[in-house]
Amino acid sequence: MRVLDYLPEEVIEADLKAETKMGVLRELVQLLVNNNQVRNADKALEVLLEREKLGSTGIGDGVAIPHAKFSDIKTLVAAFGRSRKGINFESLDNKPAHLFFLFLAPENSAPLHLKILARISRLLKKTTFREALMQAKSGRDIYQAIADEEKDVIG
Repeated sequence: MRVLDYLPEEVIEADLKAETKMGVLRELVQLLVNNNQVRNADKALEVLLEREKLGSTGIGDGVAIPHAKFSDIKTLVAAFGRSRKGINFESLDNKPAHLFFLFLAPENSAPLHLKILARISRLLKKTTFREALMQAKSGRDIYQAIADEEKDVIG
């Protein structure tokens, strides 16, 4: 399983316009709606916000991985966004988040949900990878950086 199996280039936003946590979630969910991966944006936002109430998915080092289970989908869907300015995501280190991997998993898909979460977390532990994502010039470059990193990690 690769992250890019669930993250097509069309759902990568290199320059998020949002300036708030809610704005980031809304913008990334809208990417999924625009690419026919999610039909009901309000419901998707609702489950993501419910998950955030349990504890922020801002894991520190400029990274947030908002995620939730969502009954309206049949397969896992993901989106990526980058904010050069950074956004207060109530991260564990109290620093702004810049890189956002959002994913929604179908109900009753705990193994897949945990697997993708672990994979994304593992990729983002590397400082050089986070820097490559920050320095990428376009969504295409971000996609390629993820592909290159997955190749290094998975083979």
